[in-house]
Amino acid sequence: MIVRRTTSRRARIEIIPMIDVVFFLLVFFMMASLSMAVYAGMPVNLPGASTGREAPPESRTITVMKDGRAFLDRRPVTLTELGSELRSLASANPALAVVINADEEVTHGRVVSVLDEVRAAGVARLAIAIRPETAREGAGPR
Repeated sequence: MIVRRTTSRRARIEIIPMIDVVFFLLVFFMMASLSMAVYAGMPVNLPGASTGREAPPESRTITVMKDGRAFLDRRPVTLTELGSELRSLASANPALAVVINADEEVTHGRVVSVLDEVRAAGVARLAIAIRPETAREGAGPR
């Protein structure tokens, strides 16, 4: 009887299961980081626009409610308090950006007075928050 000698096979690392594990870890950490995002504004009914960008990372949020009340990062303020606080924040951080969240039903005059206080405080970077919409066909000025 002839006994054949078998050669031992070398161990292999399978790459496909490792790719699956890395992909699931990536998805897990992406979802976890999204849940850690801090929203500094108050919940309001924002107007929609088809153009818009994310808020700058180093920013303060001013929220103007439907009834005209103003909030600086969820803390109620009057216009004079808003101006003095923004002056101190702008002197500490010249690159300060302010995002205004105004309810779509708030009067235009109230938003303009808040904008005026922000500009009088010396804040150069200013944005108005919107609710993103899909781009409309032939969108132009209404």
